[in-house]
Amino acid sequence: MDFSFTKKEEQFRQELRTWLEANLPDGWLQGEVQLDKESKEYELFLRDWQKKLYEGGWAAIAWPKQYGGRNATLMEEIVYQQEMVRVKAPPLINYVGLHMVAPTLMQIGTEEQKEKYIEKIITGEEVWCQGYSEPNAGSDVAAIQTTAVKDGDRWIINGQKVWTSFGHVADRCFLITRTNRLEKKHKGITVFLLDMHQPGVETRPIVSMDGQKDFNEVYLNDAIAYDAEIIGQVDEGWKVIIALLMHERTGIGGQVFTLEQQFNDLVALAKELNDDDEPLIKNPFIRKTMVDLYTRSRGSLLNYYRNLTKQLKNGHPGAESSMDKLLVSELTKELFAQAISMQGHHGVLWKENALMDRSYWQDNYLYSFGQTIGGGTSEIQKNTIAERILGLPKDMGR
Repeated sequence: MDFSFTKKEEQFRQELRTWLEANLPDGWLQGEVQLDKESKEYELFLRDWQKKLYEGGWAAIAWPKQYGGRNATLMEEIVYQQEMVRVKAPPLINYVGLHMVAPTLMQIGTEEQKEKYIEKIITGEEVWCQGYSEPNAGSDVAAIQTTAVKDGDRWIINGQKVWTSFGHVADRCFLITRTNRLEKKHKGITVFLLDMHQPGVETRPIVSMDGQKDFNEVYLNDAIAYDAEIIGQVDEGWKVIIALLMHERTGIGGQVFTLEQQFNDLVALAKELNDDDEPLIKNPFIRKTMVDLYTRSRGSLLNYYRNLTKQLKNGHPGAESSMDKLLVSELTKELFAQAISMQGHHGVLWKENALMDRSYWQDNYLYSFGQTIGGGTSEIQKNTIAERILGLPKDMGR
């Protein structure tokens, strides 16, 4: 792969920069926008940002033009990621819809489903969540107990989901259910495109150790879904699940650009902090750790490029996306642990007591543990890499 950018790609970069300068929220680049993440105001702020991206043609550049994308090339996607990270653009409230549900619908959904859902996903009119994990079926997705029972042209759904990101703001859920208990474990599963705004759906927030309420419990008590809301075939949902998981891990792997920016922030921190009146960056032990992190983050970036190239040829992501997910999530956790360690005893201070950067390092350190769990744990990714890439025997524990 050639990593240099052509004149056309640099023009693309300049077009995006010009748009960002004109459309980023006032005060965003200066760090003056501070919103309570638990507030309705923050949700509306993110929905407005999603709509603005769509109207500018920047919401999903890799999608086909017929769905509102730009048919962006691989290199244009890379430029896009670099620029959005550079300005630390607001997060996407419809991340699940854009990076997971819509690509899966394009791959497997019916024409009616594509027409009904995809435009609302890219505009942000409908925000999606993912109904996978359950109290007794975390990483082992096939162990789900939530049931869907046929009743005429509709299905009656009962059960509980947990760790549902965006569940508290979602309009729809990509929900997996057990529809046949007589089938083998990976059979008898059906995926529904569930309406979250109905009497049988209750969402309760979970407060995580960083004080945020990004995750939720979702209770399903006689919730209703219809035949037209099934994606794929009845009892054949496992194929749909695998397709969505591959898209999810590719999306997470794209966070390698954020990791690159966070490493630069870490270097700046090492220059700012002192030890015996010397900047920490001059400490040989710190320098050795930084070199190690830099080398591995660059390796992750190159691995991501390689997997993107393969995806471009095949048209869909493969098992290699597990490598991206594993590397990025584990490195992110190590990077923030290093940042906390460099602050010494001040590292344990948090929020308004934090030494610097409004608790940026502490917040992200606490959040980084969840990144090694969400989207499939590191252990699951290692099994996938071992079995599907390296061709090793299956894990004897399963």
